[in-house]
Parts: sequence; structure tokens; C-alpha cells
Amino acid sequence: MIINIISAFLSVAILGGLLGIGLAFASKKLAVNKDVRVANVEESLPGINCGACGYAGCSAYAEAIVIEKAEIGLCPPGGKESAEKISKIMGMEIEFNENRLVAKVHCNGNREHSAYDFAYRGLEDCNSAVLLFKGDKSCKYGCLGLGSCIKVCPVDAISKTADGRVEVNKEVCISCRKCVEICPTGVMQMIPYHADYYVACNSKDKGAVVRKVCKVGCIGCKICEKKYPEAGFDVNNFLSVVNYNSKGIDRQGAAKACPTNSICKI
Repeated sequence: MIINIISAFLSVAILGGLLGIGLAFASKKLAVNKDVRVANVEESLPGINCGACGYAGCSAYAEAIVIEKAEIGLCPPGGKESAEKISKIMGMEIEFNENRLVAKVHCNGNREHSAYDFAYRGLEDCNSAVLLFKGDKSCKYGCLGLGSCIKVCPVDAISKTADGRVEVNKEVCISCRKCVEICPTGVMQMIPYHADYYVACNSKDKGAVVRKVCKVGCIGCKICEKKYPEAGFDVNNFLSVVNYNSKGIDRQGAAKACPTNSICKI
């Protein structure tokens, strides 16, 4: 009986040894040599995995750059510094566009300025609230203020003020657009970092309707467009929008002339 036990033990040991040798041989033969540049590129990225580059995360973007020759400079959080590091690793020269965009809430209509249709008592989430009559706010284009954008921001760049308005700290914003994607009313939009003024309204309703539901909404009066033609304001669908590629002459004058104060300095 002891002999049988020893024989069984030796058999298992020999078989295990042979399998181990086989696996070691196979691992060497089948091994895929990973380009060391992938790791170097990934180290040059911020590691936030926000997806703003269009890839699943920093690791996926690094592999895309090295293996698929993806465009360098698609990482907003990394900015110019990251792009320059990666270009050196890849042995390439790039022209980096420093005119980055940041998120901005195009609405100043809080409880003091806006009308409400009913008292919402549901989840503290804009996408949940909008399922019920498109939200409790009478203006269906405005900020619902329930913080869906705050929850998805990976760097805590978005917060709520004491008077209930949602604000973005442009110095902290990494341009990942997650807040823009989550916002159900489209009130969160991207504007140039160096923008001086913006229209704090997103309503496409006629002026008479806007006046009934919001004290600070754009009424599409075209004063900014007609009296200040070089300021860069274009009114379409009863809403003024800033053309940041324009000369931008006397936007301050246009802001002062706005009857509802919906043109605001940043």
C-alpha cells in the first residue's frame, strides 16, 4: 500500500513537472512583446481615465497612440505638457492648440428669478426630474439644479452656490465634457477658456414666454446684435449666442444694454 502511495505521488510530481516545463516553453513561444513606448506614453498621461480623448481610458489611449498611430494631443487634462512628452517618446513634432474649452452653465435662473410648475420631491438627479413633465421648472431649457453634473465631474470642478445656482470652476475643469453629456436640458455647454462674456440663457422660447417664466432670460430682442454689430452676438431662435471668433468689440456695452441682464461677464 505504501508503494502504491509513493508511486501515485511520483506520478503526479512527474506529470506536474512536465506540464510546468510545457507551460514555460509555451509562454516563451507565444509571448507578445509589448512595445515599451506604451508604458512610457501612459505615464505621460494624467491617469484620470476620464475618456475625453475618445478612448476607454489612459491605457487604451496610450496603446492607440503607439499601435494605431492615434492623434497626439487628444487629452484635455494633460494639455500641452502631456502632448509634448508623448511627441518626444514617439519621435514626432506636433502643433498643440492651446485654445481649450471649459464647461459653463448657460442659465442664471434660480428660485429667485424663475417660475416653477410644481414642487419636485423625487431623486436629487436632473435626469430623473426631467422624466416628470420635463422638470419642475417652467422654463424647460434651464438648469434644474439637482447636480447630475456635479456627480459625474471627476475633478470636483462643479459646485452649487448658496443661492442654488450651479457653477463651474474653469481653473479646475479638465474639459472632459462629462457634464455636457449628462445634462438633460443642454444648459451645460463648452466655451473657450479665455471667453470674456457669455449669454446665461438656453431658452428657445419667444420673448413673451420667457418674460413670464424667468426674470433673467434672453428675450431675443436683438439689441446686442443690432446696436453692437462687432461684439459678436448672433440671435437665432429667439436666443442670443456669442460668436467667440468675432472681433468682440464692446461686449461690455452690449451686456449693459441687455434689458434682462442675461449677458454676463465671466
